[in-house]
Amino acid sequence: MKLSRRSVLSLSSGAALALVGFNSKQAFANAEDTMKAVMEFAGGVEPADGPLSLDAPEIAENGNTVPVSVSVESPMTEDDYVQSVAIFAEGNPSPDVITFNFTPMSGEASATTRMRLAKTQNVVAVAKTSTGAVFMDKKEVKVTIGGCGG
Repeated sequence: MKLSRRSVLSLSSGAALALVGFNSKQAFANAEDTMKAVMEFAGGVEPADGPLSLDAPEIAENGNTVPVSVSVESPMTEDDYVQSVAIFAEGNPSPDVITFNFTPMSGEASATTRMRLAKTQNVVAVAKTSTGAVFMDKKEVKVTIGGCGG
């Protein structure tokens, strides 16, 4: 069997694509990775239930754009205010999604954004205050594919 240059190039590029395809398995974060990121954000302080409210849909028909809102009941004074709120997603390739920073001049600690979710997973919000308190809220968001339950 005689191979032409074109045949050799086709076979070698096909083999290279096959190797890349087999080795490019996408890794997703898990609950342990997320809790590690939460504890890092919280500075080692164990988050408690509290005045933090996470609003996310129970079912997201499109995982590419999932609306999420966070708000924290706080006096927002110089002595007691919310410094930052972070959002994490347990099943995305990286658990870190976004961090909102606030000052007493913010007036209120609330924010809204849209995020991408790779699959059905828990979304976690963590708030850190100037007094050292850390609060957490968690919601499961079911991501459907083509309108079917996922």
